[in-house]
Formats: sequence, C-alpha cells, structure tokens
Amino acid sequence: MRIETMRSAAPRIVAVNEAIIANADIAREVQNHKAASPVIAWEAATRALVVRELLSQRARALNLVPEPRSENGLRETDEEALIRMLLEAEVKTPSAEDADCRRYYLANQARFRSPDLYEPLHILFKAARDDKAAYAQAVTQAEIVLAEVQAFPERFESIAKALSACPSSSEGGRLGQVARGDTTPEFEAALLPLTAGQTCPEVVRTRYGVHVLRLDRKDDGAVLPFEQVRDRIASYLEASSSRRAAAQYLTVLAGQARISGFDIAGATSPLVQ
Repeated sequence: MRIETMRSAAPRIVAVNEAIIANADIAREVQNHKAASPVIAWEAATRALVVRELLSQRARALNLVPEPRSENGLRETDEEALIRMLLEAEVKTPSAEDADCRRYYLANQARFRSPDLYEPLHILFKAARDDKAAYAQAVTQAEIVLAEVQAFPERFESIAKALSACPSSSEGGRLGQVARGDTTPEFEAALLPLTAGQTCPEVVRTRYGVHVLRLDRKDDGAVLPFEQVRDRIASYLEASSSRRAAAQYLTVLAGQARISGFDIAGATSPLVQ
C-alpha cells in the first residue's frame, strides 16, 4: 500500500477543536485498518484518530487521571486508560432484565438449540485424489463393497474391520457421535440426508479416499432451557446496548466539537463496533 496514494485522497488538514491530526499520524494508523482500497483505509484511519481525539479531549476536560490496567501481560497506554475510564464514567449501560432476556430467548430459539448428533459407520478405501490410478481403484473397491453391504447389511461391521483403512476399523467403522462441521464437506453432505439404518446409495469421495457410509443413529438437537443460556443472552444484550450507547455518546461529542477536514457524520470506531 503506497503512502502517496493514500495521501492524495486525504484532507490537507484534519483538526478536532484546536488539535491537528497530522497526515504522518494517519499514515501510521492505516496499518491497523484492512480495507478494499488505500482510500478506504485512509478514511478509516482518519475516523479512528478523530474519534480517539474527541474522547481524549473529553477525558482531559474532566481532569481524569489515567490508571492503566494490565491483562494477559499487556498494559494499557495512558490514552487507552483515559478513554476506558471516560466511557465507564459517562456511558452507562443498564443490566439486562430477566424479562428482556426471556423475550429474546423466545424470539430466537433456533440460536439456542443443541446440535443434531449423528452416529455414522464407514469403510474407507484410502487414496490420494492426485493419484488418479489409485483413486480409481479405491472407487472400484468401494463400489463392490457397497453392493455387498446393500445386499447383506449385517456384514457392514465385519467388512469394516477387515478392509477399512481408518482407525475406526477396530470398532467396526463406528466414528462415534459427530455434529455438523466435524467431518469433511463431502462426507457431511452424504451423511445428513440419511435416515437411521440407511446406507448411502453411492460411494462418498473425499480427500482421504473413498467411503462406504451408513448412518446408524441420529439424535435430534433440542432447544436449551432458558436458565442454561440466560447469562449468555444477558451478556449479548448488554454488549449490544453498550455499543449503541457509546455510538450515541460519540455523536453528542462530535456535535459539540469543531471538526474540520473530515466528515465525522455516522463515524464509528473500534470502541463501538
């Protein structure tokens, strides 16, 4: 990212009240803002520094004394401490009431389901996709075995023990309980439509090789009790409320300040996103 390109899109002078934000400071801040173009990155960096200056000036006006905190071996700078203390002092976020949490729970129950669990069995014929001859042979072997287990379902586990290249062969091909996202996309796509006891009608091709697949059992997920997720909901609602309150607070500060060289309307910052 060339600094010259970004500077060409930047205002000549950006100031918050009497404090000028230098182009050099914006250029250093740009590295913290990934964006689709240098112009957008420059704008995001400028916005962040304008917001930071607004908050720092307010903190100094209140004569706050920085009290940096340390967490996980990292210590706040004085400026970070001042901004945190300012927001703690002037941006109040009410605790989420039980009724609010319950209302959110009832309106969003799909978010609070335990996952569906599947218990598949498989027989793996291992082959690398880039080894075309070996992979074709694995497909042929798997299709022969698929025909056999379709004709004689009771032989699935014994064949898995004898032929499968997966460590699960010792368990008759049983993989235990798996949820969405636990297996490869191809394996999952073949598994999800199956009903308990059904063998997949086609062999399954994955990066590990070729599989003969059967679903032994499926346990449908259930909505978790409100009491189990109440604290999680409260944290989410309070965080959302805090972001809105901080955004409103910044809007008020911006309205009271003299900002030149940059349009702060609708500005947000890492503090309130």
